[in-house]
Order: sequence, then structure tokens, then C-alpha cells
Amino acid sequence: MPFEPDLSRGIDPLELYAAAIDTSDYVAALAPLVRRAVPDVGRLLDVGAGGGQLGMALHDRALSWSAIEPSPSMRARLMRLAHSPRIVAAGWEQAEVAAGEHDTVLAATMPAFFDQPEAFLAHCRAWARTVVWVVPAHAGPRGLCFAGCLLSEWHREDETPGIDIAMRGLAPSSHPPYVAFADWTFTGVVPDLLELSSYLADRLGWGASDERREQMTAHLVRQAKRQGSGHRLDIPRRSAVLVWGQQ
Repeated sequence: MPFEPDLSRGIDPLELYAAAIDTSDYVAALAPLVRRAVPDVGRLLDVGAGGGQLGMALHDRALSWSAIEPSPSMRARLMRLAHSPRIVAAGWEQAEVAAGEHDTVLAATMPAFFDQPEAFLAHCRAWARTVVWVVPAHAGPRGLCFAGCLLSEWHREDETPGIDIAMRGLAPSSHPPYVAFADWTFTGVVPDLLELSSYLADRLGWGASDERREQMTAHLVRQAKRQGSGHRLDIPRRSAVLVWGQQ
């Protein structure tokens, strides 16, 4: 899930998440599920595109695609793609996108699913006739990246499946007519476990002398597997594909 970059350390949370998606089977698991529900994606609008991995896999190469992305670091990533999208540098509420410019809206792992699902869906429906959301459906933390590697008493996040929160926030008349699920593995390869552990401890607000810092590092070391010059951490995940419109 997106967070503001912590510039006091060398880790950008958005880049940390995007890099893990690069090394995960996320696209391999989710893209076929979306294609089955939406065989004709047409002109794609990717909202909160992040690194653009799923949008890149789904968009029609014969057509242009667009991405709404407020983060400068993620926009830089999008611009480096082999077939980069037209970028709208704004959040979804401020994005100026004309109705009818796109056929399909894609939104994956957006905070708006949980904060303002009805308002966000209304925006999506105004932008295109087909709307696809990819929503976390696992019981576990959704916020801090790699929190799934930590003990629950450390991160203290709400572990309610994201799809349950999103559906509760939608009026019954707004529930999607199509829902499908895919299991995948969030696989992050990090060069320095101590740096990751320190970053996570800082994000959790632990002081420099907090004894849990050493415990966390040992905990991550036990879970990690060596991969090349890095350390691989695997977290099982489940996502739901919600579709309004074309199936």
C-alpha cells in the first residue's frame, strides 16, 4: 500500500513495494484473471498505477494507455517502461480525465477502496464503461510494506481482508456483478536485511534503544532466503478482481 517516502532514510516505501512487485508472481496470477473477465480492454486508464506492471501487461499495444499517478518516483518508473503511458500527475480526485477517452479503468491496491469506495467507484464509472478493481483479499496487514513478515503484535495493523472493507463501504446496488480470486506470493529481494529492519522499526515508531529492533532483525534473518547478492522474503497473498461492466 502507498505511503509517503521517508526521506530521512534511503528507502522510498513506494519504490520498495514496486520493486517487490517486479520480483513477485503478481502479474502472472492477476493478468489472466482480468483478461478472462475483460477480453476487450481497449483504451486503458490505470489509476494509481504505481510501477505500472499490471497495466503494462493488460493494455492493448495497438492503443495508447494512460496512468494517473501522484508520486514523482512512480512517474519516473512509468516513463522508463518500454511502452510508457500518458501520465496524469495527480491524485484520483484531482485528475482531469475526460469521460469517453478510455474503455477500461484499472485500479489496483488503492487506499480509496477503503477510505472512499463509493466516491471512487463513481469517478471510475464516469471515466469508462468497464471498471476493474484489484483488491487485497487476504487476512493480514495491508499497510506497511513487509508487515506480513512481522509479528502481529509488532505492526498492530487491522488484518480484516481488504475486500470486506471495500464491500462494506459500497451500497448494495454498487456491488460488482463479477468477482474472482487469485493467490500469489509477494516476493521481495532486499540487499540489506539490517537496513530493511531499521526502516521498519522507524516506521513503527520504535526508539533507537528499543530491544525489539534486534528481535526484528533476527526474525527477518530466519525468514529470508539467500538469492544472489540479496535476501528473499516471501509473503502469501490473495487478491480479488472486481469488475463492473464488460465480462
